[in-house]
Amino acid sequence: MMLACVPTAAMAQDAAKPAIETRAKEVLLVDGETGTVLLQKNPDAPFPPASLAKMMTMEVVFEAIASGEPLLDTEFPISVHAWRTGGAPSGTSTMFADVKSSVSVGNLVRGAIVQSANDACIALAEGIAGSEEAFAELMNRRAGELGLKNSHFVNPTGLPAEGQHVTVSDLVVLARHIRSAHPELYEIYSAPDFTWNKIFQRNRNPLLKLGIGADGMETGYTEASGYALLGVTDRDDRVTYLAMSGLASAKERSDEARRLLEWADQSFAIRRLYRKGAVVGSAEVFGGETGSVPVAAPKEIAALLPREEGERISARIRYDGPLSAPIEAGATVASLDIMVDGEAVLSEPLVAARAVATGSFTDRAAGAVSELALGWLRQF
Repeated sequence: MMLACVPTAAMAQDAAKPAIETRAKEVLLVDGETGTVLLQKNPDAPFPPASLAKMMTMEVVFEAIASGEPLLDTEFPISVHAWRTGGAPSGTSTMFADVKSSVSVGNLVRGAIVQSANDACIALAEGIAGSEEAFAELMNRRAGELGLKNSHFVNPTGLPAEGQHVTVSDLVVLARHIRSAHPELYEIYSAPDFTWNKIFQRNRNPLLKLGIGADGMETGYTEASGYALLGVTDRDDRVTYLAMSGLASAKERSDEARRLLEWADQSFAIRRLYRKGAVVGSAEVFGGETGSVPVAAPKEIAALLPREEGERISARIRYDGPLSAPIEAGATVASLDIMVDGEAVLSEPLVAARAVATGSFTDRAAGAVSELALGWLRQF
């Protein structure tokens, strides 16, 4: 593997043609263990979420349940608004809860996940926050806390609303968090069906019946953005996340998801690149007793990389350089980018392997001259 040290100001290489083409307009395919990006296409382009917004709804609900309020057996009423907007009269996905009835939080969660029920989502929002609008504020606050950078929520259902949008990058971040932080409740996503009010409905996730190890998570459709999906598979102890949007039909969405997930399973293998504490390279230091500092991996660094590597894989150390002394041992000072076909697929932090004290006046003067020369050259 080629390893190069580059300052942040260096120009990134142009992305090469992807190893596999896709009909989806937006795609992000990520390895669950390492976070390696296996495929991406317009990962930060916003699109209307439709029912994918319910993932954020469930995260807020799961957090509330984890805090002890509400309990799973707490009952929330089905308001006229919830019934009319998301229930039987709405013509949208519903669990067919009766108006003015009371339903336990546990059953509302099952309806929201398995049946993608809008009436369940509204009842949960009203029960927890008092209204859809107040609940949407909780959704956006929590999205910010989780690092969702380009998503905004207006309601808990994903029903069309101005200003409501998500990205495949944010959806993968959200899915990874939900699966790891709430494993018991996440298991509901793999339930094959759910019956409420004597009405039997199968899980709307088409991946669950394909025999590819799928255990979640959500689908969506809008006229504006087409068919979308967040799929999670766990096959042979390898977890994979796929977020995609912009497909022309439900069949195309299902077929494309299966093709990409099987490609990921067959075309990649785990590579243990650096053990914890291993020195990866060095970074320039300004004003220190030495002109450089070794940088090391604070944890084991592994990546899921193409089985047929050839010359496709490289790495680079990236930092705002030169670093300014003093530097503490163990301080995060740089990043290691693992590259496939010139595109970063994984970035991991690097730390100073030892301390660098402030140098003498002579050291600092020499450093200043060196930086001036290098800084001048880096502008061209």
